[in-house]
Amino acid sequence: MSICPKNHSSKARRDSRRANWKMGKMNLVKCSKCGELVMPHRVCKACGSYNKREIVKVED
Repeated sequence: MSICPKNHSSKARRDSRRANWKMGKMNLVKCSKCGELVMPHRVCKACGSYNKREIVKVED
């Protein structure tokens, strides 16, 4: 078994394969307590709550 590939892949084929590797749009949801946009399944940075319960105390 050889380590090297059998055939050479061109730059166009290599680059077209890499063209689909990109960052997607960030999914944001409204906080159920204060309405701020937060990432899902994370504690809200504005009010410190998760699932309508205060998890972290946030000082103003």
